[in-house]
Amino acid sequence: MGENLTRKILKAHLADGRMAAGEEIGIKIDEILIQDITGTAAVLHFEAMQLGRVRCKVACSYGDHNVLQVSEENTEDHLYLSTAARKYGIWWAKPGAGIGHQIHQEHFACPGDTALGADSHTVHMGGMGLYAMGAGGLDVAVAMGGGPYYFDMPAVVRVSLTGALRPWSTAKDVILEMLRRKTANGGFGKVFEYVGPGIQNLNLQQRITICNMGAELGATTSIFPSDAVTRDYMRRIGREKDWREVLADPDAAYDESMELDLGAIEPLVALPSNPDKVVPVSQAEGVKVDQVMVGSCTNGSYTDLKAVAQIVKGRKVHPDVTFFVHPSSRMDLEALAREGLLTELIAAGVNVEAATCGACIGVGHVPAKGMKSLRAINRNFKGRTGQKDDEVYLSSSEVAAATAIAGVITDPRKLGLRAPAQEVPATLDLANNPSLVPPASPQDAAAVRVIKGDNIQVIPLKGALEPALRGEVLIALGDNISTDHIMPAGAQMLRFRSNIPKLADYVFNRVDPEFVARAKAKKGGFIVGGSNYGQGSSREHAAIAPMYLGVVGVIVKDFARIHLANLINWGILPMTFADPADHGRVRQGDVLEISDVRRLVEGGASSLVVKNVTQGTTFKVALSLNRRERAYVLAGGKLAHTKAQPLH
Repeated sequence: MGENLTRKILKAHLADGRMAAGEEIGIKIDEILIQDITGTAAVLHFEAMQLGRVRCKVACSYGDHNVLQVSEENTEDHLYLSTAARKYGIWWAKPGAGIGHQIHQEHFACPGDTALGADSHTVHMGGMGLYAMGAGGLDVAVAMGGGPYYFDMPAVVRVSLTGALRPWSTAKDVILEMLRRKTANGGFGKVFEYVGPGIQNLNLQQRITICNMGAELGATTSIFPSDAVTRDYMRRIGREKDWREVLADPDAAYDESMELDLGAIEPLVALPSNPDKVVPVSQAEGVKVDQVMVGSCTNGSYTDLKAVAQIVKGRKVHPDVTFFVHPSSRMDLEALAREGLLTELIAAGVNVEAATCGACIGVGHVPAKGMKSLRAINRNFKGRTGQKDDEVYLSSSEVAAATAIAGVITDPRKLGLRAPAQEVPATLDLANNPSLVPPASPQDAAAVRVIKGDNIQVIPLKGALEPALRGEVLIALGDNISTDHIMPAGAQMLRFRSNIPKLADYVFNRVDPEFVARAKAKKGGFIVGGSNYGQGSSREHAAIAPMYLGVVGVIVKDFARIHLANLINWGILPMTFADPADHGRVRQGDVLEISDVRRLVEGGASSLVVKNVTQGTTFKVALSLNRRERAYVLAGGKLAHTKAQPLH
């Protein structure tokens, strides 16, 4: 029996462990991506290891979230990242160059490589045949230093695609259909590997869109083969020399299989406020919207923007609608401009914004209370726009453009137009990108001064695990709590991503404004949550800031992968209810106690008994930590452990 693509790449990069589903492995990382809201912490961690120079094939830092630099703290972050990049051997993409995943796809991604990024949408690169994953900044920093990245070997799901997309059906609809079938945590512990005759009918950018939003499935990653389609794209952008064929064996074995007929896909919409609440567009038609957005790393490419330009050509945006686009790459925008398509967008009344993550994370275009938005992006978690009571629908760029013209959610098949083709650029002049700055040579790096503004603060560490834990339940939550809920984005908070004491004042700000005052008054305690706790963004700040407030343990039904790793990395004990029904019996304000916890963790205990002092009851929790993870928790986190046992 042959090997699938996932196993081939992992085997070639295996540094530690055995490749059996569910067992921990460590892999060597070729390509590193960091960005300006998680990257500052990653670089601070890297500096703490005192290695001097990155030890991976290529590392890139992207100023893609805080492009507007709405406060001096944002600009300080960029100054720090740009000077640190030059000194430590990292490429720097200036603010406005575009979104990191898309720029990396264009300039650096090589089929068959492994990539790790301090952003959950690093899985974007899977569409080019890379094994790409998101992780917390501390894990990324260790990989920058040449250390392995550890995770549980995933099960590999064969997704066999047949047929071809019909007019007006898009790659965005494909991944929305996957979310409809599998839900937002249906990919936990899995890789979705796309195969079958249908993949030949998807261009590179369509494949990228599908892999990008695999993050919303909770998947470890998603991947397509590197084949003739990949080669054609890399030829167009002048990088054919970096192409190589990376395919699964014809008789490859998989852990699971599913089939998807592309010809049966129709335009879909995700209802507020989770990406898996997917319905046919017909079930959302007629909903009046106030804002329409096309952009983000999922839908801001040349492919998406050209389709929008063709739809709005000769038309006007509805008087009651604000329609704005965030290109994902300045180079893609330049290509559109040279074809005259940028003029069509502007003439129709579309606001063409900076090439940035922007409004996708709540920086700009924050809706007023009661407004509805339709966005061709990846996430619609409650409050992600910056308005805690927002109502955001997700769709393809084509549905978004049709809606912007009509003023209500509209099936584009009813426009009476010919569907735009899904195209990739004919060429991109990547060699002359003025927004990419190379690192200094090792010889010149010694003279480079890293500039740290007043807002760049050393990341605080947690103390070693106490012999016993006791504290109040500071907050009790339901299912699908995202890292946006825990540590919100938005311009008000993002400026403090390099200053944990200030950032910590915003933990759960949009869920419970009293949380921080309560945590400080009680000197920390526990968080209780439901299923899929910590879904969404990879932001490790959703672990660091609660740790700073004294949170010692999180008890939930189950965790999202990256957030679980981040909690462990920062010394917070992650526990799951042995009986999920116990979740409903624990209330905010209950005092919990775990006796002899340090000895039990040291001894490899797989379960703990939690005493609810307030109610006079007990319940069991599972503790699923391997030897390495237990060492981190005992030390007070991975950074504390690494400082005691540095990389060499």
